[in-house]
Amino acid sequence: MNKNDIVTVEITDIGVSGEGIGHVDGYTLFIKDAVIGDVVEAKVMKAKKNYGYARLMKVITPSEYRVEPKCAFARRCGGCQIQEMSYDRQLVFKDQKIRGNLERIGGFTKDQIDTVMQPVVGMEHPFGYRNKAQFPFGTDKEGNPITGFYAGRTHDIIANTDCALGVEQNKEILEIILQYMRENKIKSYDEKTGKGLIRHALIRYGFKTKEIMVCLVINGKKLPKAERLIEKLIQIEGMTSITISPNTRRDNVIMGDSYEILWGQGYITDYIGNVKYQISPLSFYQVNPVQTEKLYGLALEYADLKGDETVWDLYCGIGTISLFLAQKAKQVYGVEIVPQAIDDAKENAKINAIDNAEFFVGKAEEVLPEYYAEYEREHNGETAHADVIVVDPPRKGCDETLLETIVKMQPEKVVYVSCDSATLARDLKYLCANGYEIRMCRGVDQFPQSVHVETCVLLSKLKSTPHIEVDIELDEMDLSKAESKATYAEITQYVLENTGLNVSRLYIAQVKRKHGLIERINYNVGDGKSRVPQVTPEKEKAIEDALRHFQMI
Repeated sequence: MNKNDIVTVEITDIGVSGEGIGHVDGYTLFIKDAVIGDVVEAKVMKAKKNYGYARLMKVITPSEYRVEPKCAFARRCGGCQIQEMSYDRQLVFKDQKIRGNLERIGGFTKDQIDTVMQPVVGMEHPFGYRNKAQFPFGTDKEGNPITGFYAGRTHDIIANTDCALGVEQNKEILEIILQYMRENKIKSYDEKTGKGLIRHALIRYGFKTKEIMVCLVINGKKLPKAERLIEKLIQIEGMTSITISPNTRRDNVIMGDSYEILWGQGYITDYIGNVKYQISPLSFYQVNPVQTEKLYGLALEYADLKGDETVWDLYCGIGTISLFLAQKAKQVYGVEIVPQAIDDAKENAKINAIDNAEFFVGKAEEVLPEYYAEYEREHNGETAHADVIVVDPPRKGCDETLLETIVKMQPEKVVYVSCDSATLARDLKYLCANGYEIRMCRGVDQFPQSVHVETCVLLSKLKSTPHIEVDIELDEMDLSKAESKATYAEITQYVLENTGLNVSRLYIAQVKRKHGLIERINYNVGDGKSRVPQVTPEKEKAIEDALRHFQMI
């Protein structure tokens, strides 16, 4: 296969990034925007020895799973990788993605995965679900300010103020900002030159409170003629907070380190379940509130709290999961690296009159190990313990130092909430190699139309059964139905109830062999010096009576 070759190919699989996968004479092609089941014409753009990447030129025979995208920019935009795939098939894809990572990266067998995996939780209305959006600003060829989203794998802005995943209020807000920029000759930021003022607009919307936040990220400290913009924005119903966040760095980080209130307050509020949250421009808050309630409800269900547990919530953000858990736990400790988020978490606890949640600023991979070591020093070698540990890490997953400390603390349960099933699988492999087992696993579709999926996993500590090692061991003697009408346990129980004697499986096997009910007995006698005990006449008679009772002799 060579670059610029035109090929006809049937799409038989889907890659982890949502691209269609097809084969031409054994050569694998990855084709963005192709749906499994399509027959397409594609142009090879990059050819390697055994595989290549091709651009979809046209769909010759559409798949039964192909649908008309709701957004006209779906193919160009980097936000919706699989909008042309029917929603039912999207959920199948996400289920397979989680399973594939658990098997390939985690090393779990298909049988193990089938045992613990539950169906992906989908959405009834998989559009207009985002309560937060960050819109970059740029300039078109005519010198006019534009905003929208970056084209896939580029920083070229597609001008679009009406994203199908966002709330309808976004369009009106963005049009007001663009008009303000045109009328007051305010330039968009230029990444190449570092010039220009308006970098991004952050918009947050409370689905239950209907409160709206607008935060402009600016390449400077002041917003010229800000009162003109404020005057227009506050006419929108629900407008609650208008702020600016200075960011003069030459990097890809969107938000600045702080924000300044221009009008209203520095936050909005919203609810997940019956817990109220205060959300600032710098707060991490799940973008899909409908599914977040399902996700956190699942985490709470998995934790199965009874009211006397100590729980650690690592990467707690503004306390979203912590406060959910605190309703059922004795004590919750939350850890988060962003100081502003911890301030919000403490305020959220106060708002909800929750006094059994305590929050710490710092990296989870540093705070928990330090706490563990300090506890051991202060308690004369006694180790710290948690009943339940919840982790909701960023895409990179958990640091191994943190996983090691979790294992040392020996919680009965670990609830792992993940936004990347690949790093999840890697971390589960570590935990399951160190005394834990997966009990339940379920995907929650937080991001319809994209390839991303959240996953919630319950791990339980493996129970060790105390035992005494002896020199004599009897192999399993389970018999087929044709050979036996009673189990060893039933024979033992019968003898005990009728004679008061305790008889072992070994003695039962010896008597059964005497009567020809089994062909052989395998003993492990170690180095050969151990003597195999023989059934006593009294117990032999009792076992024979039991065999007659069960009509085996």
